[in-house]
Amino acid sequence: MLRLYHLLLGSILLVSIPLGAKFVLPQFSPPKVIKSSAVAKLPNPKEGNIWQKILGNATAPTNWQVSACEGNAPLLCVSSKGKRLGTVEINIYPLANNEDFRNKLVAAGIPTASQVDYQSTKYQTQVLPVLKTWVVDHYAAFAKDRQSEYGKEISFSAYPPQPVPIGKLQGIRYGFAGLKEQGGVQEQHIGHVAFDGSKLYVITTAFDTGTQTGKFEKLENLAIFQPYLYAIASDLRLPQ
Repeated sequence: MLRLYHLLLGSILLVSIPLGAKFVLPQFSPPKVIKSSAVAKLPNPKEGNIWQKILGNATAPTNWQVSACEGNAPLLCVSSKGKRLGTVEINIYPLANNEDFRNKLVAAGIPTASQVDYQSTKYQTQVLPVLKTWVVDHYAAFAKDRQSEYGKEISFSAYPPQPVPIGKLQGIRYGFAGLKEQGGVQEQHIGHVAFDGSKLYVITTAFDTGTQTGKFEKLENLAIFQPYLYAIASDLRLPQ
């Protein structure tokens, strides 16, 4: 029954992407590339892949496997019968190195120099709009980049950001797709972002030939895995 469900869901997703997008990226006014001083936390050879520490219940479709990739790169491997189908990447941005996000927090009245109760209702109410603003800026940056690369051949549609649990944190799920004018999907991206008071967590995967890491080679595999990714994100051992 589960396999029938995710196959049906994947089929619906492939058909509905061109029709279900709620707004198009170039409509953001004005679209701009966000210059940030954020620097991702580099993997420590002594620590290994961070997914080994944060992965909770690794749900997967029948005959698929999900586990931390070998090595220190922050990648989660999705495979079937020994063949890698795709990866999910997590990047961690310390607030001390992320001036743009720090300014967003200050503008929202959220203290940045003291310990916060990230599970309190008040804090969640304050931080979720900041994360949504981060997503909108992220969309706008991608829109400008792709407009210069593809022109009118590809239209970009973004999915409305959704508040979701990411481990013990409240975060935002987001995504967007690049749609070919003559039909078909050029690229699709799925992301989660959360903040624990000192670090910004960004979890991403995609169907995109231009992406080096955090990607699936086939759109249909990404579509099948999508609901399982949502479940995995909600059960992560975050914050660290």
